[in-house]
Amino acid sequence: MILILDILQILLNVLWWIIIVQAILSWLIAFNVINTYNEFVGSIWRALRTLTEPLYRPIRRILPDFGGLDLSPMVVLVILLIIQQAVMPALYRVAMGGSI
Repeated sequence: MILILDILQILLNVLWWIIIVQAILSWLIAFNVINTYNEFVGSIWRALRTLTEPLYRPIRRILPDFGGLDLSPMVVLVILLIIQQAVMPALYRVAMGGSI
């Protein structure tokens, strides 16, 4: 059980960094520092969007429209932080035989 929780913790950390990299890349694209016409940048951008879009879609349905400002990555990061800081320690305690 501990091994599964360790793997889940690693996956949550990787997801955290994927969202951060995607946000930074979106800013660089928006400010025309880099463009998606570059094949390498375009393929990274598509891969990151493919990974993150299923997480953002339900949150975008709930959040009001802020025009060009997309707050869904920040909401996902807050949810990930809550999972890592509150839920995971409780699961570790349960796995070790303690109580919540």
